[in-house]
Amino acid sequence: MSFFKRYAYAWLTLGFFFVSLVLHFYFGWEAFQEDAADHGTTPELAGFLKEWGRDLFENWQSEFLQLLWQVVGLAYFLYLGSPSSKENDDRMEAKIDALLRINAGEAGDKLVRELDHLFARHHGHADPFAHQEEMAQTAGKNVQHVAARA
Repeated sequence: MSFFKRYAYAWLTLGFFFVSLVLHFYFGWEAFQEDAADHGTTPELAGFLKEWGRDLFENWQSEFLQLLWQVVGLAYFLYLGSPSSKENDDRMEAKIDALLRINAGEAGDKLVRELDHLFARHHGHADPFAHQEEMAQTAGKNVQHVAARA
């Protein structure tokens, strides 16, 4: 999977951001020119950049920064750092590991180690891009069920 395809949502969001930035600049400049004409002065770029920068950072602070922190920060801490985000994953992983060991015995132990390595699992979390799809689909197919051995 290519870098651009893997992060398509981020690229699209970045594109929207830059388009909105350019449009904010353009329409701000048009309004600044009209305001200068109403006051009988000549619009200067330096004066506009100060006003535009102030408006931009007011918007950034009140909208984007708040939303960015809520969405990205929350997602980041829930996925990577929060103990509460790991609790359910660790519990689920432990149950599945136990079922593999119960149903496949020593082969289940080996399979759990292989899967942990294959999915780069560390403390209940796996790297979603660390595995190879073909290997993930065939994992466990060669392990004989305990009941089938009897």
